Amino acid sequence: MDNIRFVFIIALAMITLLLWQAWQVDYGSKQPAVAQIENPVSTETKEDLPVAAATTQAVGKPVSSEPLAAVSNAPIISVKTDVIALEIDMQGGTIQNLDLLDYPIEKDNSIVNTMRKLVGLKEAEKNHNPVRLFNSSPEKLFMAQSGLIAASGFTPAPDHHTIYSHQATSYTLTDGQESLTVPLTWTDNNGLVITKSFIFKRGSYEITLNQSVKNNTGKDWSGRQYSQLLRVPHNESQGNMLTAGMRAYDGGVIYTEKEKYQKINFDDMVDENLDVATKGGWTAMIQHYFASAWIPPSEEENHFYTKHLKDDRYVIGTYSPSVTVANNTETQFVSRLFSGPKIQPVMEKIAPGLELTVDYSVLTFIGKPIYWLLNKIHSFTNNWGFAIIGVTLCIKLLMFPLTQASFISMARMRKIQPRLKELQERFADDRQRFNKEMMDMYKKEKVNPLGGCLPILIQIPVFMSLYWVLSETVEFRQAPFMLWVQDLSVMDPFLVLPVIMGITMKIQQGLNPPPIDPVQAKILKMFPLVFTVFFLFFPAGLVLYWVINNTLSIIQQTYITKKINAQA
Repeated sequence: MDNIRFVFIIALAMITLLLWQAWQVDYGSKQPAVAQIENPVSTETKEDLPVAAATTQAVGKPVSSEPLAAVSNAPIISVKTDVIALEIDMQGGTIQNLDLLDYPIEKDNSIVNTMRKLVGLKEAEKNHNPVRLFNSSPEKLFMAQSGLIAASGFTPAPDHHTIYSHQATSYTLTDGQESLTVPLTWTDNNGLVITKSFIFKRGSYEITLNQSVKNNTGKDWSGRQYSQLLRVPHNESQGNMLTAGMRAYDGGVIYTEKEKYQKINFDDMVDENLDVATKGGWTAMIQHYFASAWIPPSEEENHFYTKHLKDDRYVIGTYSPSVTVANNTETQFVSRLFSGPKIQPVMEKIAPGLELTVDYSVLTFIGKPIYWLLNKIHSFTNNWGFAIIGVTLCIKLLMFPLTQASFISMARMRKIQPRLKELQERFADDRQRFNKEMMDMYKKEKVNPLGGCLPILIQIPVFMSLYWVLSETVEFRQAPFMLWVQDLSVMDPFLVLPVIMGITMKIQQGLNPPPIDPVQAKILKMFPLVFTVFFLFFPAGLVLYWVINNTLSIIQQTYITKKINAQA
């Protein structure tokens, strides 16, 4: 097998794979377009409640027939901590319009703006609003709902359609305050009192929900809690080749004791309703860089469920075992809601398996160690660009024995290149004899014609893993390096790094022995240009890795070539 042809096939396969993934995102199977929702919550059948609620109905004020975002008789409470701002609708105590204050949609880049002005380009307009996860707008509907379900024959309890009462309309976590509690109350005429409290902590994207049931009905009361996420499918960025390749899974996921991490996409929810019982676990809706998950108590056996509702709304949630509350006693139902960036060390502390929402595809076994190493180096450098350089050095050291043998083989190959050319001319009409003489020469000179292939084969999964790490890891989102590279997760705005990569690739190509076949030689000369164009659309961090890797290879290969040539 010819070395150059083999390299070409591998490179072409890698490019084809990436293009196919991008095509699948943009032109593959898609969810139907979301219709404008006239009434996000059903006021007649309450179809969005868990199955366990089918025999009961919550009592309280009637639900408005107008769209939820415009409900006038249900006040909205605003809550702000140091990291999030959100609204709580008094209709059900539903969390909506949650903004991540430390994560703007776009950020200013003074260096890039200055460079744009120098070359006569207009300064790019930026959207400085924070990323919004939960959203009450019909076309991007996404909410965190919760409530109680009374057992059949018992006093009905408030669900997420019921109107609660409140003490204030605005809550803010002030300086020096470590936690903030927002209480909502509901009282039944029979003596059942529900206090629904949301507890926020400084610096945390985790919200604790405490539903206190005080039973003064004169008899025992039995019921359960539920918590669910309601959303419609929507995509923030369509039709962009770069973002298409970077977009990850968008949909539902669950984590169970038996099956561990499972994706439940919107098509699955259409096909059938999920009904799984498990101890602990969690349910979530995830998207690129961010996740929202309901986490029930780990010691309970919880039921996970999904529903496909009209108007292309999807529900994923959990409900607890039934609990009996004796008369004149009080009990509490507790669950937790995480809604924020997918920072793995943070998520690992919140719930088992929650960090798996950061999806590095089938190469997770390589991506996880790369992320761990990046994180460790970043703790010293405080710059993700230098962390990438550090990882490149570590990978290069790890592969040093292999690349050393490869470069020695290529240096020897280059040294015998004139003799191979002579053989080719001598046996121009006898291809079989030429191949035999060439293999005898390889054996005599201890040259392995495939010596340069193995390092390339190993580099491909590392390259792909790093691609997913840079694309999926929220820490790289808007992470600056230096000079004009102020976001390692997107393409170089001035295309400088891809051009440098092409130059280093051309230099490295010059150090390798040229193929004897003139056709293959011409194809090989096109490689730097082809890869430069292809790398224009890659994240700057990935191109940085390749530039450093090529530079180190040039230094190593130059030294080895000089050493081999100096030998007699």
